[in-house]
Amino acid sequence: MTMAKLSLAAAYAGFSISHAETQPPFRLITLDPGHFHAALVQKNMVPGVSPVVHIYAPEGPDLDLHLERVRGFNERADNPTNWDLKIHAGPDFLQRMIAEKPGNVVVLAGNNRDKTRYILESVKAGLHVLADKPMAIDPEGFRMLQEACRIAAEKDLLLLDIMTERFEITTMMQREFSLHPEVFGVLDKGTPDDPAVTKESVHHFSKLVNNLPLQRPPWFFDPAQEGEGIVDVTTHLVDLVLWECFPGEIIKDSDVRMISAKSWDTEITKEQFQKVTKLDEWPDYLRPMVGDDGVLRTPANGAFTCAVRGVHAKISVLWNYEAPAGTGDTHDSLMRGSKCSLHIRQGKEQGYKPVLYIEPRADVETASWKAALDKAAAAIAAKYPGVTLKDLGGRFEVVIPDSYKVGHEAHFAQVAERFLGFLEKGGTPEWEVPNTLARYHIIMQAYQMSRKAN
Repeated sequence: MTMAKLSLAAAYAGFSISHAETQPPFRLITLDPGHFHAALVQKNMVPGVSPVVHIYAPEGPDLDLHLERVRGFNERADNPTNWDLKIHAGPDFLQRMIAEKPGNVVVLAGNNRDKTRYILESVKAGLHVLADKPMAIDPEGFRMLQEACRIAAEKDLLLLDIMTERFEITTMMQREFSLHPEVFGVLDKGTPDDPAVTKESVHHFSKLVNNLPLQRPPWFFDPAQEGEGIVDVTTHLVDLVLWECFPGEIIKDSDVRMISAKSWDTEITKEQFQKVTKLDEWPDYLRPMVGDDGVLRTPANGAFTCAVRGVHAKISVLWNYEAPAGTGDTHDSLMRGSKCSLHIRQGKEQGYKPVLYIEPRADVETASWKAALDKAAAAIAAKYPGVTLKDLGGRFEVVIPDSYKVGHEAHFAQVAERFLGFLEKGGTPEWEVPNTLARYHIIMQAYQMSRKAN
């Protein structure tokens, strides 16, 4: 660590804010933060959460970047936070955290190579865990995660990952309309070549977060530390398949059949790597992935098709270096029912903003279906005031007020509030933890099949 960076950690270690003696019920411990998602949990103050947050981590750039991000939240002009960070930095950070336990909820978002072990050690120590995805990146990690879930259940602890995409408003609307059988019908089964459910997500290594260029840690490009693309963002997409297609139902391993899976590389030049990491040279662990042409090839992309209770679904995740001007990360999601399709598109026609369309099948009786659609829309608008339909002549756009479009970064506070709500109530819905394990079972099957295919 450089002297400049050391002074930043030292400044935070000596920084204190006066707080009331009464402790809020929830006290956060941030463990080895390395991904910007760790800071986003603290983008806003969360009701019931102590402003004092203890951070246990090794000294280094990952910790420094995390402190800079939280400091930015504290110092912003609009609605600043008042987090009081207590830094415990050193090589024995994990052992110290377990021995001292200054909080009751561990927040994890960082190097995925170590994350599953941190999860297991945290629940063994009697701590609740809110972890960024993925909680496991290979079969060995999945077995460790299964053990952690078993221990958490025995100790009445909450262990969940951060499923932000459930709070994206177009996805919420897609699920809402699918729950009206007079509009959606029943979910099609589809086929391996024509799945009834598709979810494709496109991401970029170079992007803005909190209106600032995102600096990525160099290990983000290493599949041994970050995980291959087929086990990373796919966690979100598989979660949405289960959450939307089988609401409130427990999915078992025997319900799942993997059909095909593949992964492939994204090419990153040295100049591009330097731009997003601020490093001049490749770290030693990345050099074997750099070709004679000086280009890094990282297995960031993945796609697989599976059947869950006979419903065929295709999951695709693609990583490019940088989005074209005026665009960004995109999401395309289709649910096909016996009466209509619910399709989220986010292309040029939509101004690269997600838009949900309701597209009736050609064989539905138009007048009665439209009456059912109007009735369903009115019921949904009662729950989400301002949501309306726009007739596009043959299909309908779900018009959603901007007040619901809070953005990806705001979803982290929503996830945290949901997590803490579970703690207050003393547990999760019956399906939540089993389906957490189910989605990792699906992802591990895809991972293993892709390696055989490659």
